[in-house]
Amino acid sequence: MTVVSGKVRSKRWAGAARGGTIALLAMVLAGCLTACVTEGGTHSKEGQAPTDPKEAERRARIHMELAGGYFGRGQTADALDEVKQALAAKPDLPSAYALRGLIYGAQGDSGKADESFHRALQLAPHDGDTMHNYGWFLCQQKRYAESDAQFAQALAEPSYRAASRTLLAQGVCQAKAGQLADSEHTLSRSYELDPANPTTAVNLSEVLYKRGEYERARFYIRRVNTKDELVSAQTLWLAARIERKLGQDAQVQDLGAQLRKRFPQAPETLLFEKGKFDE
Repeated sequence: MTVVSGKVRSKRWAGAARGGTIALLAMVLAGCLTACVTEGGTHSKEGQAPTDPKEAERRARIHMELAGGYFGRGQTADALDEVKQALAAKPDLPSAYALRGLIYGAQGDSGKADESFHRALQLAPHDGDTMHNYGWFLCQQKRYAESDAQFAQALAEPSYRAASRTLLAQGVCQAKAGQLADSEHTLSRSYELDPANPTTAVNLSEVLYKRGEYERARFYIRRVNTKDELVSAQTLWLAARIERKLGQDAQVQDLGAQLRKRFPQAPETLLFEKGKFDE
């Protein structure tokens, strides 16, 4: 899953499978809609739990890959159907419940999402990825204390290998909760682990700007804006607001010219034209 603040736009809940893989898996499933023969010679209809553990594992894996592909393309109903079929084949599959939580969250059904994440963590209590995703869901629900606890638990898992990602998510949520000092500390830790991540740099710059640390905020946003492929209306607008606080009128006008030229229809450009730097 990819996490961003409201200042940097990207896909919500990333995780699409490759298109070629999806097409291939669809062909495999097409031949199993009525009856399949497992390696041990056991017959079972699609939607029923296979009696052969290897066949159950294979079928669950296929449905999960399809579910991930559908979910990555925003087809939540199809993704949910595939997850249900994965669980029919393997009812104790933690990753299926975790993905189901993400799907229900995307559909706005917070109750079922909560239930799904809880079940996933009952089955796999040390799964840092599930803790991370549940933490982000809780953040979206503005349940900030619970969200922070989930991120902390993920980071405490000895086998967890995505600390920079979780620190980024935790820092963004702390900022949303108004805990700017904590957010700065958390995002700084994320940046130390992954200084090449532009999302971390932008969020850290935003927090520093809100805290009045304009020189430091300038350092991080400049690291993003010096790379043409990373520049966006949001990053230029943040830089313009920082330069204005520093009294650098020439820099402000230069950034405004870039906004007009590159992103003439962006909301940030309209704010610049209206002089609404504090909004």
